[in-house]
Amino acid sequence: MHPSQPATLTPALPLLLVEQAARTLQGVIYPTLLQHNLGLSATFGADIYLKREDLQVVRSYKIRGAYNKMAGLPADEATRPVVCASAGNHAQGVAYACQLLGRRGYIFMPAATPAQKVDKVRLFGRDQVEIVLTGATFDDSSRAAQEFCQQRQGVYVHPFDDAAVVAGQATVGLEILRDAPAPIDFVFMPIGGGGLAAGVSSVFRQLSPATRLVGVQPLGAPSMHWAIQTGQRQPLEHIESFVDGAAVKCPGELTFAICRELLDEVALVPEGQVCEDLLKMYNEEGIVLEPAGTLSLSVLHQYAAQIRGKTVVCILSGSNNDITRMEDIKERALRHQGRKHYFLVTFNQKPGALRRFVNHVLREDDDIIQFQYIKKNNKEKGPVFVGLEVQRPHDIAEIQQRMVAEGFSYEYLNGKQDFLSLLV
Repeated sequence: MHPSQPATLTPALPLLLVEQAARTLQGVIYPTLLQHNLGLSATFGADIYLKREDLQVVRSYKIRGAYNKMAGLPADEATRPVVCASAGNHAQGVAYACQLLGRRGYIFMPAATPAQKVDKVRLFGRDQVEIVLTGATFDDSSRAAQEFCQQRQGVYVHPFDDAAVVAGQATVGLEILRDAPAPIDFVFMPIGGGGLAAGVSSVFRQLSPATRLVGVQPLGAPSMHWAIQTGQRQPLEHIESFVDGAAVKCPGELTFAICRELLDEVALVPEGQVCEDLLKMYNEEGIVLEPAGTLSLSVLHQYAAQIRGKTVVCILSGSNNDITRMEDIKERALRHQGRKHYFLVTFNQKPGALRRFVNHVLREDDDIIQFQYIKKNNKEKGPVFVGLEVQRPHDIAEIQQRMVAEGFSYEYLNGKQDFLSLLV
């Protein structure tokens, strides 16, 4: 938050550690592309470059920090098992590092982790790692992993709150500055626990202090945003876990200290916008991203006026997405676009009620996508779950007006994600 402050007065990670990490990682990681994107540049009237960590060896930047940490462990810890907790990408990084370094690893992941990520951890770790699926969130898995680590006297490899891990992630920043064809005005980067943001901001504040640094979190998991707003780290009581790679209840102590001082701001992006942009990048650019990897693109809509005419870098942090999630992603995207809507509508249990709803409430291009109703003979009225898809977002207001005019009372459900997840 102090771009003009001298680097010596900030908590930025020393460049010496980052440069050492870069040497450690030679031959282990891919120095990924800094790729100019014509479509986004035309849309926003800016020169937009994508840092393609989705093309990394484990399809995310996490291998950088995990390997740098493990390769630097002292000799007296060489026989102790490695333990970590992760929603997926850090797990793959640790697993691959275990394979390369010949270390035994125990990897704890949330029970709801997409199968694709679990399978990838097994692929990268081979017979060197054991996977433990436990807990509803990363934080639950982290507690279980740390208890296990103490019992087994293992070495805990934290996904973000560790100087060696942050130094590894910071090498992303070194590569961006090495490959950038012009001074960079904005860097947008995703934040979960803050390891990537802490590392990249440390590099930029020392080597490119005029660059505006923006962290991005999902609206449903704003842990770093609120920690910076309130000036203290405090676990959020509830988070939305959809953007699983960034669903962290509390940022790290080290990463919070760095991000609070070095980031210009932390922006929040609705999950529906993430879904819309994820699908757009796949359909229009052929780029496969996971939700967390899309955050730095989704925030561009909020900064459209500020970035016009500027040089912008968006860090695409990962591409580990499960194909079975695509229907949910499409669903959320359409709701965000204002095209899918859900209601509990009270119907009179009389012949012709449905016909009247269809003929007098809906128009020709409105589509009923869901309709659930059980007739109860001992009641005059009953609730019906109705899903509608409209062609234009403003159409739904007219439908609601016609429902009232025709005597149909209703409850609008689009904002009730927990309820909808049971029915849709």
